[in-house]
Amino acid sequence: MTLVYCSIPDSKVNPLFEVFDGGDLILSSYRGIEAKLADVQIYFPDRERIADAKNALAAALEIVGVEADILVREVADEDWKYAYRRHFTTERASPRIIVHPEWEPKPEVNGGEIVITIDPGLAFGTGKHETTKACLQYIDEVAPRGGSFLDMGCGSGILSIAAQKLGFAPVAGFDVDEEAVAAARENARFNGEEIEFFRYGLGAKVRKDLGRADVVAANILGPLLVKFADEITAAAKRDLIISGILAEIYDDVLAAFTKRGFKEVSRKTIGEWTTGLLVRNED
Repeated sequence: MTLVYCSIPDSKVNPLFEVFDGGDLILSSYRGIEAKLADVQIYFPDRERIADAKNALAAALEIVGVEADILVREVADEDWKYAYRRHFTTERASPRIIVHPEWEPKPEVNGGEIVITIDPGLAFGTGKHETTKACLQYIDEVAPRGGSFLDMGCGSGILSIAAQKLGFAPVAGFDVDEEAVAAARENARFNGEEIEFFRYGLGAKVRKDLGRADVVAANILGPLLVKFADEITAAAKRDLIISGILAEIYDDVLAAFTKRGFKEVSRKTIGEWTTGLLVRNED
């Protein structure tokens, strides 16, 4: 198995995933708890694809403005298949939400706690990333108010699964990535939940009527939140969770939503990322 990889600042990982265009080449990432940089990686079995992988990664790095040495090495088949499992272990994401990988024993829970079993596969969202964790914490906080829930940029489906397990109904989610939608559906089934996941991209030429949900979670990149603020706010009846925002641009992103009738209830900054809980201003 061949590995093409490089190390970049963690703040550039999400933007890199957004612009990476490698066809059937799949990009993955990992950052150790104490590491200053994140590794972005492409695994594939055919050495003849090395040039394709390096070119696709180089093009994405150029778009996001990152200089990095792209390296190549060979790894044993079993190493690449299961390497990511070493870095994904059972973890409490919020007071009532426990996330655990399907290859570990299911943890015991107390009354009121929920367990979400996730195999991240090809989709973003294990509960370990700062943005996902903050969203889960806010979903836990607003759950007593109940209502419907819409997950914009659902990734692995973890936010939607958490919402439904905590009593939100109905719950739906969408993603522009077909593989993310497929992964979300599979994760929902594995958790015994029936959730509507569909493919859609904000700003699509042919708009889909998303309806309105009591709670909307939009865990996408800050610039995209601003770009599609009209569509996002139109779907949120009551609470809005905005995430995927680098801390230094959070106030600018927030301004786009306060102009559209929302006010900030609180914010959580974890690492380099800030997530906000907003509520529709009824004044």
